[in-house]
Amino acid sequence: MKAYVFPGQGAQFTGMGKDLYLNNSLAHSLFEKANQILGFSITDVMFQGTEDELKQTKVTQPAIFLHSVILSRVLGDDFKPDMVAGHSLGEFSALVANQALSFEDGLYLVSKRAMAMQKSCEETPSTMAVVLGLEDEVIIEACRSIENEIVIPANFNSPGQVVISGSYNGIELCSKKLLEKGAKRVLTLKVSGAFHSPFMDSARVELSKVIEGTQFSKPICPIYQNFTGKPSSDVAEIKNNLIHQLTSPVLWTQSVRNMIADGATNFIELGPGTVLQGLIRKIDANVELSGKS
Repeated sequence: MKAYVFPGQGAQFTGMGKDLYLNNSLAHSLFEKANQILGFSITDVMFQGTEDELKQTKVTQPAIFLHSVILSRVLGDDFKPDMVAGHSLGEFSALVANQALSFEDGLYLVSKRAMAMQKSCEETPSTMAVVLGLEDEVIIEACRSIENEIVIPANFNSPGQVVISGSYNGIELCSKKLLEKGAKRVLTLKVSGAFHSPFMDSARVELSKVIEGTQFSKPICPIYQNFTGKPSSDVAEIKNNLIHQLTSPVLWTQSVRNMIADGATNFIELGPGTVLQGLIRKIDANVELSGKS
């Protein structure tokens, strides 16, 4: 069974999607439509912008979404997913790919999400760190042990790789504790805030209103969502999971394992880079991996 997966923020690079734009008429028209919806030329930034320009949240999230969704569209009849999943932002790409959302509504939601998250980041300074070489349970317990600070596991990416989110002081205290417990490395990430944590609550409230007012359709295949790690084809459930995603951990390891348990043998990554292929290989080395970027 084929499982299509869609990357999230951090996979971007200057020039992504340019060949599609120049050489495929469908891709060209979708990029131009995106410029109109967003109110600025995202193609200019994607194809010619600096790395710093592309890292702006209002650009990064729509850019990765566009690249991923357009890759699924240009596959045409060859795009026949048995299941889909997306890492964080990639969940929106997956929902357009499996026809739960229209291209226009998906892009609008992603744009609103990016702006709401940026606003939350500016309200309260916070950060994230990746923890390498420790069991999930040890990391969970270490986060719980930090008093008077907010620190939580944010991304369960693969066995031995978990990202934590929290206050600057909380991340510093937790990082020291994790190294004492045997972590190989704990690296603070260059991000604008603590994503997938309570620091994103104002963004969750703002985005929930937009999601509730958006038309969703029954998807053509199940989506394994970050909030639960489990499959869903129910519109109300999909919406609820999408709203909670902003303040809850990304259960990527659990999602992939559940997809494999449900029959997935071939994972295809659609989007810039090969980050998800690397993570899936660490989760289960026996599945077939490929990608289009």
